[in-house]
Amino acid sequence: MARKKSKFSLFMWLLFSGISSGGITGYLKPNIPIIGPMIAKLTTTGEDVVAGSGTLLTESANSLLSNQSPRNGGASTVTGRLASAQHSANGQQQGTVNANAAAGRQSNGNLLIASFNIQVLGQSKISKPGMKELLAHVIRQFDLVAIQEVRAKADNVIPDLVAAVNANGSRYNFVIGPRLGRSNSKEQYTYVFNTNTVEHDPSSVGTVNDPKDLLHREPFVTRFRARTQSPSQAFTFWLVNIHTDPDDVPEEVDALADVFQVMQKARADEDDVILLGDLNASEKQLGRLGKIPGMQWTVSGVTTNTRKSKSYDNILFLGQATREYTGRWGVYDLEQNLGLSREQALQVSDHLPVWAEFSVWEAPPPTSSVGRPSLYN
Repeated sequence: MARKKSKFSLFMWLLFSGISSGGITGYLKPNIPIIGPMIAKLTTTGEDVVAGSGTLLTESANSLLSNQSPRNGGASTVTGRLASAQHSANGQQQGTVNANAAAGRQSNGNLLIASFNIQVLGQSKISKPGMKELLAHVIRQFDLVAIQEVRAKADNVIPDLVAAVNANGSRYNFVIGPRLGRSNSKEQYTYVFNTNTVEHDPSSVGTVNDPKDLLHREPFVTRFRARTQSPSQAFTFWLVNIHTDPDDVPEEVDALADVFQVMQKARADEDDVILLGDLNASEKQLGRLGKIPGMQWTVSGVTTNTRKSKSYDNILFLGQATREYTGRWGVYDLEQNLGLSREQALQVSDHLPVWAEFSVWEAPPPTSSVGRPSLYN
């Protein structure tokens, strides 16, 4: 039975977070602590982990997975494509992305940011023949992937997966959060990212404080920056990774409205907050989160689960603030892109990756007279 939750107050979030120790600093200068204790588990760089091995799930997947080259700068020879173009009800475009664009090449000025709930991602799953290689191929299609539902007692699962990602010479790394949850079945969030195109601020890695225990798994946050030849002009942004509990969706989605607003205030010099993950809610079920003035969701009018019956996963941000968004988004179809049957796709996950595209360059303030404080003063 779902727990009854009290109404969440932004004031209480700010109060409890403000008096906690720690805080979040940035690439160039520190700021006043506000988020609270930061929990980080950092690992070795992607180039230091050793590649895995395995048998591929299908003959077609074998052909696709073997036709890859390192993404030094993002190049890839993979022939798979992201979802076909279509226009959604809210006027946003779900764009076709070819192999080179899907690789997130820095030269095209764009980043592909994805969210993927890899159902029960643990030792048992990655030990299945070919599973690490298949997941590695999917991850390589994006510059940065927020992963939910890492469920393992051992600490080797994500390092082994990243080793498989880097088996072709790619240079991915990861940050991972603590084990969270009210039951014995704990979950972790993680970010896996291409170090050729994205860098993270190690001092910004942490979980959002939840003093009233309104969320089964507190959001995992990290600040990133596009890797460019002009760092002072590169796109910087918070990512807020979340997996809501299916029994308490309305309450948790409402609580995320306060999480989002707290993250907006985490740094006076950062207004780009991207909340993404498995919300267990469609764009029509976002409650107070969806009612924040200017809130924009990328995934609309399509299903995001592997059975293609529900829309659970999304990527959200304030449209006026995050004008780096190009309007291109999509859902990565495991069956179509990897040549899998429905049964085989369900072995990978009951969710599909969702993605959105952003410019690598920081957008100028919306007006010349009023804007956020400069990152570079």
